[in-house]
Amino acid sequence: MNICSFVPGATEVIAALGLADRLVGISHECDFPLSVRHAPILIEPTIGHGKPSSEEIDQEVKALVAAGRPLYRLDEQAFLDAQPDLILTQDLCDVCAVTPDHLARAIQLLPSPPRVVTLNPATLEDMIRDVERIAQAAERLSEGQELARKLRSRLDAVLARNLSEQDRVRVACLEWLDPLYAAGHWVPEMVRLAGGLDVLGKNGSPSRETTWEEVAAAQPDILFVMPCGYSIERTMQELARPGQTQKEWARALVGWPNTYIVEAASYFSRPGPRLVDGVELLASIIHPNPATTLDSTKAQPLITTIFTMEARS
Repeated sequence: MNICSFVPGATEVIAALGLADRLVGISHECDFPLSVRHAPILIEPTIGHGKPSSEEIDQEVKALVAAGRPLYRLDEQAFLDAQPDLILTQDLCDVCAVTPDHLARAIQLLPSPPRVVTLNPATLEDMIRDVERIAQAAERLSEGQELARKLRSRLDAVLARNLSEQDRVRVACLEWLDPLYAAGHWVPEMVRLAGGLDVLGKNGSPSRETTWEEVAAAQPDILFVMPCGYSIERTMQELARPGQTQKEWARALVGWPNTYIVEAASYFSRPGPRLVDGVELLASIIHPNPATTLDSTKAQPLITTIFTMEARS
């Protein structure tokens, strides 16, 4: 079976099912685990070249959407040469990844119609059910059911540790730097399982634009910075860049010592198995164990960095 997976989380599931060698096409964001990187990249973005700021990306996306132009480019000839039997795509977010509409013409040109599985998760349970859907389509149902069982078991374990928490920590999660976006979909649920109360997002609802005034009025005890698709390094680089965004963040975070940059691309923005790792990460910060050190590859406190950057600007 030849598989094209154009959704990073789905690609991770394919690898977890032991089918990485069946991948004949992936997107530019499908970079985990290492076993999938042999597959040709068939989907590339039409924006974001040269590492623009989050403000510039937002403006470019809005301009292309308004003009009805695509955000992604398919290497159609390579896609046809790959002759996929199974295609994994999504219609949750037109901005985040290619949708079935983008692939319709190329699919019609294939010599035989492939099976197309379209994912649209809004919650953690949706993501886990998608694991089973992907496994069934890939003819690995028993392996997928076992993976789903393990993911549910880990979530249950985190929830059990936090059931006794009477006063939940107030948490705000920001999914974009400029303009600000409050994280939605599965993130508020992740916060709840981890023992917190998301004061900006609503479980299962899309992310939405917000303001520093609204963030402050919500009075979070902890602020998590998780720009969609960004690594910690990319977020740090952007906040270190002199300009209005940096000044606004430095000004807004005065007096907020509990602010963390988290590895969004790995654990929060991609609906796949590593969302469970994200829940465990949030729990370790919201209710820390004094004997455990925070893994700096997954999350880093922000406050010292912000003041240092402000002084340099």
